[in-house]
Amino acid sequence: MNQTQHDRRITPIRRDLAASRLKGQIDAPRFAEGVRRQVVRSVADLREHPADTTRLETQILFGEAFTAYDVSDGWAWGQAELDSYVGYVEAKALGEPVMAPTHRVRVLRTLLFPSPDIKSAPARPLTLNAKLAVEDQAGRFYKIAGEGYVFAAHAAALGEHDEDWVATAERFLGAPYLWGGKTLNGVDCSGLVQAALESAGVAAPRDSDMQEAALGAPLPPKTPLRRGDLVFWKGHVGVMADAVHLLHANAFHMSVEIEPLDAAIARSGALSDPVTSIRRL
Repeated sequence: MNQTQHDRRITPIRRDLAASRLKGQIDAPRFAEGVRRQVVRSVADLREHPADTTRLETQILFGEAFTAYDVSDGWAWGQAELDSYVGYVEAKALGEPVMAPTHRVRVLRTLLFPSPDIKSAPARPLTLNAKLAVEDQAGRFYKIAGEGYVFAAHAAALGEHDEDWVATAERFLGAPYLWGGKTLNGVDCSGLVQAALESAGVAAPRDSDMQEAALGAPLPPKTPLRRGDLVFWKGHVGVMADAVHLLHANAFHMSVEIEPLDAAIARSGALSDPVTSIRRL
């Protein structure tokens, strides 16, 4: 089968290599089984090519799994487990063994301490939705397997979800726009939607075109909008904060902002970039 029939963003195919599970589906010079690893940094950047000067595709958070099909020159090429995105991650950002997560970080930022003491140093930052393998509790802290301690009130069991995912997205207000970003330090439009929906227990693809195809159902024209409706343009997505205001990470403001939907539509219309759909979860 021709490789062009597969979306390379979410299919582990390279010119010289492919995942062994794709045997019989595509032609490739060689196939690899892959080795499951886990992110040990606060955030691992997944890039288009094996160099830190190349485009950021997305970010993988502490505790998340990544299957590496090739490791060379300090870079691992493979696939993120959360949303299947494929790319290159610095090999030193990944570790073994993979600990099964029990909790996730429920706040925008918290700290991983070396001991259950707020004065212990150095503390490492963790971000919303980072995955935690909790093995014990020490007072007000959770002991994270092989790592350190996190303030227990900043973590939620994987089965516990935020009721209002738009409220989670609103906590990113003012965060800088970063193509491929998923954290308060920098986030893009679809990264914001994906991260906020994950906090509510809703799995979402990474990119806006994937989200438009997978999330919710399209609204008929002139349907009154409400909080949580998703507005899509080609290459962009935002969420309605209420019936008239759009929340989105955007390159016009270079930050996460709330503005009247009409203003965003007028600005995009001037660029011949119309809304492609509005969808309701």
